[in-house]
Amino acid sequence: MRDVTLSSLERLGLGAADAEEKLTFCMDEDAFRLFYDRTARPVWAYLARITGDRQLADDLLQESYYRLLRSRAVLEDEAHRRNYLFRIATNLAHDARRRAPMDTAPLDDGIEHDQPDPRTAGDATGRAVRRMDLSRAMRQLKPRERSLLWLAYAQGSTHFEIAQTLGLKTGSIKPLLFRARRRLSALLQEGAR
Repeated sequence: MRDVTLSSLERLGLGAADAEEKLTFCMDEDAFRLFYDRTARPVWAYLARITGDRQLADDLLQESYYRLLRSRAVLEDEAHRRNYLFRIATNLAHDARRRAPMDTAPLDDGIEHDQPDPRTAGDATGRAVRRMDLSRAMRQLKPRERSLLWLAYAQGSTHFEIAQTLGLKTGSIKPLLFRARRRLSALLQEGAR
């Protein structure tokens, strides 16, 4: 991941004056940098998980921030900007999936996991196996199920935030999460056999 700067925006086709206007429309440059620092890693992890491709996640992350800066949406606070950013990222991931089929290679989610302790090597092996099983099962889920589970449990988003991000009704999130958890559980049990 790299920082989005004015020079990055200029390479994407915005003039310096237009880029300045876009940055100040949502927030000033310092506020944007702080927002980027707080949100880039979770958004990237989300994109990497739902697309299954780390390089694509890098590209989609940068495009997400670019589109956020170009938007004319009225974003009241950081939570609203964060939800809007996840919505943009989700839409970009869906567009990318339509263009190319998802790779079924094992996914390294880019999240630093605990380093194994030599005294508990058996536990480390068990954790690694569970992570691989979870990764395999997540790849077998439908894209919307992966998104729901990731937003709810990895990001800790509320049902309202998930609904806003995925463009669903808030009342439908609970049953959709229930079904996604049940399907994930079944896939994990199949893998254990």
